[in-house]
Amino acid sequence: MADTFGPMRDGDADDDDIGMSTDAGSLRREPIRVLVVDDHALFRRGLEIVLAAEEDIQVVGEAGDGAEAVDKAADLLPDIVLMDVRMPKRGGIEACTSIKEVAPSAKIIMLTISDEEADLYDAIKAGATGYLLKEISTDEVATAIRAVADGQSQISPSMASKLLTEFKSMIQRTDERRLVPAPRLTDRELEVLKLVATGMNNRDIAKELFISENTVKNHVRNILEKLQLHSRMEAVVYAMREKILEIR
Repeated sequence: MADTFGPMRDGDADDDDIGMSTDAGSLRREPIRVLVVDDHALFRRGLEIVLAAEEDIQVVGEAGDGAEAVDKAADLLPDIVLMDVRMPKRGGIEACTSIKEVAPSAKIIMLTISDEEADLYDAIKAGATGYLLKEISTDEVATAIRAVADGQSQISPSMASKLLTEFKSMIQRTDERRLVPAPRLTDRELEVLKLVATGMNNRDIAKELFISENTVKNHVRNILEKLQLHSRMEAVVYAMREKILEIR
C-alpha cells in the first residue's frame, strides 16, 4: 500500500488502517453505473459478463426496448446508457430524447449494428454522446464507457469519417448560400411586407395602399415564393435577419 499512497511517515497508520481511511476512499473512483438496453437478451447478458470484469464499471440494470429503458433510466439514474438503435415498441433514438429528460446527467452511447448515416445524425441530434458499432471488441466497450464518463465523445472510426464528410458538405452548402444574393423584392412588395410586419391583415393593407385585397394576396404570395418561405411571419423574420427590411 505504501507504493500506492506514498512513503510512510512517522505517526502514519498501518497498512490496514490506510485501506479503511477516508483519504484512501477519496482516491478511489466510484464505479461507473451502466444501464444496458438491447432487445436481444443474450447480447445483454454477454455485455454484463464482460463489464462485470471491470472493477470501475457496474451494470445497474437492463432493458429490452426503448420504453422500458426510459422507465429504468428514471428509476436508476445511471451514468451511462448503452443502447441499441433498432428495437421493438420504441427505438433507441426516440428513447434517447426521453432519457435525457428524465435523467439529464446520463450519457448515452448507441451500441448498434446500424451503420446508416441517418441513424448516426439522428442519434447525435437526440443527445447521444457516443455511436459505436457492435463489431468493436469487448475491451473497446469498456474504454468507450470510461471515455464518455470523463466527458469525451466516442464514434466508431468508419462512422466518424461519414460524419466529417457530412459536416464538410454542410459548410460548403452554407458558403454557397452566402454567395447567392438575397432575392430582390419590388418597392410595392417591400411596402406590403412592412405592413404585414406591423400585424395588418390583407384588407387593412389594401385600404392603406389603395389597392384591391386580391392584389395584396398576390403580393404576399410572390414575396413567399421569392424568399422560399411558407408563412407571413417567416417572411418578416427573414427580411429582418437579412436586413431587407428594418422594423422600427
